[in-house]
Amino acid sequence: MRKLVRFRRWVLFILTIFLTTINLLWTYCLLDTEINSQRINKSFNRNTKPLVAIESVNDATMPPLNRSLLQKMPKHNFRLAFDNISFETGRWDNLRNYKMFDFALIGDKFIKSSHENIVCLATQSSVERLYSLTQVAHQWNGPISTAVYVAGDEEFFILQHFVTYMRLCFSFIRDNVTFHIAVPNNKEPVHGQIPNLFNSFDCQYPEQTLRHLLKIRNPDTIRWRLKNEYPQNHLRNLARKGCQNKYVFLTDIDIIPSTNMVSLLNKFLPSAKCSYRCAYVIPTFEIDNRAKFPASKPELMRLYRKGLARPFHEKVFIYNQYATNFSIWLKNSTNEDERAHISHVVTNFEFLYEPFYVAFDDVPAHDERFIGYGFTRNSQVYEMYISGYTFFVLSPVFTCHWGLQQKKARPVWREQQNNLNRKRFEMFKHEILARYKKKTTRK
Repeated sequence: MRKLVRFRRWVLFILTIFLTTINLLWTYCLLDTEINSQRINKSFNRNTKPLVAIESVNDATMPPLNRSLLQKMPKHNFRLAFDNISFETGRWDNLRNYKMFDFALIGDKFIKSSHENIVCLATQSSVERLYSLTQVAHQWNGPISTAVYVAGDEEFFILQHFVTYMRLCFSFIRDNVTFHIAVPNNKEPVHGQIPNLFNSFDCQYPEQTLRHLLKIRNPDTIRWRLKNEYPQNHLRNLARKGCQNKYVFLTDIDIIPSTNMVSLLNKFLPSAKCSYRCAYVIPTFEIDNRAKFPASKPELMRLYRKGLARPFHEKVFIYNQYATNFSIWLKNSTNEDERAHISHVVTNFEFLYEPFYVAFDDVPAHDERFIGYGFTRNSQVYEMYISGYTFFVLSPVFTCHWGLQQKKARPVWREQQNNLNRKRFEMFKHEILARYKKKTTRK
């Protein structure tokens, strides 16, 4: 009897110790979560300001949600983006290096917007640059087809949370943007248990939100991304073919359209008198980070005169946009019609020219042999030129890229990619000249 009583006391003692330990651990987790939440919120609010192009976001259909409102929303509204995608299926590229997932997430009003507008914006991005999409979509009031490159579980996790965040915060993302995904064959994501991070998100700071999410990437993932080429042309083709319109405006994710461009193009393009293979160039400028996004061409010209704006890549690599002939575009502004119209024709085409343009969706595809940096866009524009396209520069529409770029020494890996693509271009050039039966002496 005494042994039984001692045994019960021992069991009760062990159970008490166990429950006390569990209680302490649970209390610690709750405290740690609260501390981390406060640290995250401080990191977002310290020395931060809203993105420039989001200053007028309240003009949109739905204003940005504040953090407290986001926390109180029903749980079913937090369904993560891309939660039903299967990485066991997909569309391979020709060399089976990348797997594509068309229409991984369709904007709520993407089809309706495609019917109502004549032109679709197609763009591409890696995960770490995706915050620019908030500016692009705010400026472009029409359908947007976005291709995103994702390598592995961590980046897919980041993509899920950030796209969900953008769709909850901004109606113009939720309504107009359709997403496609490309993954490398040796870095296919795997769905797993992922925590809810929305309590630390702030709709006012998209860039800072994404930068915080990117911190979960481990050093191996970052090293892998630096070592392996970014398949820009695969993504451009993926985004372009996701558009449902006859005209496509193909850009990079950090190229921000001018105000009211969709409406102006809707009125111009149906009446454009093009006899044969026409592309409409949208001039691109670099804007000083201290400046406010120009709402019109006169405002852009004021920034230009103050040295706060200049032609894209003017200091880094002038031939990138040189043939656009910005001097004529800037000169043709006195009593200029506010409607979109042709400013002038590109007559001094030079190799390495790579404008952002609007054209029918029958332009040559971007050659997917060019991977990484160098000869990705200009090779496609070169084929357009050889095949007989004429480039018309439009006004008063324009695009902007944030930051006045300075020429810096390129990293070794980027120069290596550029040299490799230069060799590939020699073969590409001979193929293009043979295909269109041009003399090899032509530029």
